[in-house]
Amino acid sequence: MKTIISPSILSADLKDLGAQVRAAQEGGADEIHVDVMDGRFVPNITFGPDIVRACKDSCDLPIDVHLMIVEPEKHLKNFIDAGAVTITVHYETCPHIHRTLQTIREMGAKAGLTFNPGTPVVPFRNLGELVDQILVMSVNPGFGGQKFIPMSLEKISIVQRIINECNFGAIIQVDGGITTETIRLAYEAGARSFVAGTAVFGHPEGIAAGIAALRSVLD
Repeated sequence: MKTIISPSILSADLKDLGAQVRAAQEGGADEIHVDVMDGRFVPNITFGPDIVRACKDSCDLPIDVHLMIVEPEKHLKNFIDAGAVTITVHYETCPHIHRTLQTIREMGAKAGLTFNPGTPVVPFRNLGELVDQILVMSVNPGFGGQKFIPMSLEKISIVQRIINECNFGAIIQVDGGITTETIRLAYEAGARSFVAGTAVFGHPEGIAAGIAALRSVLD
């Protein structure tokens, strides 16, 4: 399975977002990750559909949207219409999560499911047939630049075991505290898609160097 590097624009220089996104594409990124926060489910407030549209218009990469918002089902169409290829929703925000995942697929996007660090991933077993991507949060959602939570590795391993036992097709994504040290550990646990903000957009030698550094430890 291909390894995916998904730079998060949460750490990008928003004064020149288009150039930052293009630099990520030219540097070898596989997709662009947009963290949407509402100030309710998480403390911070970030981006809306217009930012997704701006990213889509600035590059040829798929746009991966992570909705850290309450009642995400009310906003799916707006983000998909704006260009989201994948929509990831939180188990904690969706009382009718089965229906929400179905709806994402019916609207033509890939369906992603994520769990906060303190939420067991066992319910994935009942939802895996509807999931294209399962995101294991390795930090508490809401802010960039946090440190990787080590117990996330065990959760990744549990998800991988469920995928193998049930023959699900979902890819495991990990988000939070991804560095050249933690990416290898997450890969060995089963993750194949890596969201990285500071490690890419904050790399001292530039965006391309940040992506290359992450890939180098996986070769």
